[in-house]
Amino acid sequence: MSVLNDPVAFRKAILGLQVNRATATTGLVGAAASIFTVSGGRILLTSLIGELTVATGATASNGSITAVPTSGTTVTLATATSVASKEIGTKLGLPLTFGGALSVTTAGAGPVPGALWIVVAVGAIQMVTSADPTGGGSAKWTLTYVPYDDGATVVAA
Repeated sequence: MSVLNDPVAFRKAILGLQVNRATATTGLVGAAASIFTVSGGRILLTSLIGELTVATGATASNGSITAVPTSGTTVTLATATSVASKEIGTKLGLPLTFGGALSVTTAGAGPVPGALWIVVAVGAIQMVTSADPTGGGSAKWTLTYVPYDDGATVVAA
C-alpha cells in the first residue's frame, strides 16, 4: 500500500510522531502550565495545535506558548494573543514565523496553525495566559515531532 493511500502513514512521513493531550483547562486559567514534556534529548517540533472544547469567557486574557528547558533560558515560541471570547472549536497554534503572535482561528475554517519546525530542548512546552478568561475554557492539544537526538520522546504533561 502506498503512503499516499494511508492517511496515518502520510502524516507520519510529513510531520513525524504524534502525541495527543486530552482536553483540560491547563494553561487557560491565568498561569503558565505544561502541556507536553520533552525528555531523552532534543526534538524537532513540526506542529502544535490546540482546539477549544469549552469556550472561553469575555475577561481579557492573552495566551502564548513557551519552551522551558530543564537547563537554560525559556524561549517564547508564540507571543501573546487574545484568547478571550473564543468559541468551541477555535484553534490555537504556533505562528508562521518563529516567536510571532499565537495563531488563533475560528472553529469554521482557516489556515492550519502550528506548522513550524523548531528544535526544542529537554524540558516543558507550556501554554501561558495572562488571566483567567472567566471560566478558562478547555483545550485538547496535538503535537507532532521528529526525535532530533536518539532516544528523544514527548509525552502529554
